[in-house]
Amino acid sequence: MARFRIENAGPGRVAATGELDFATAAEALAAGLRLIGTGQSLTADLAGITAGDSAGLAVLVEWLSVARARGVALRYANVPAQILAIARISDLDELLLGQGA
Repeated sequence: MARFRIENAGPGRVAATGELDFATAAEALAAGLRLIGTGQSLTADLAGITAGDSAGLAVLVEWLSVARARGVALRYANVPAQILAIARISDLDELLLGQGA
């Protein structure tokens, strides 16, 4: 089974690794939500994501929604090309790349 991992990577940063897809979406959603605090700024580095699909995109969108509700400015760095391509055809690329713009 594909594995997903997200962990603290220093002040205001988390790093995600592995596959962010249908097989790992529930695990990824829960793990990411545990790391989103309140009233802070957080950057999620996605450089370690090796594969992704529309379920992975849905996880990223949900993280943004929860972060906003908690008053957290969440930004993504190094969004994988596969997920970004799906975001573009879904007209969600500005949401992923334009946070804080």
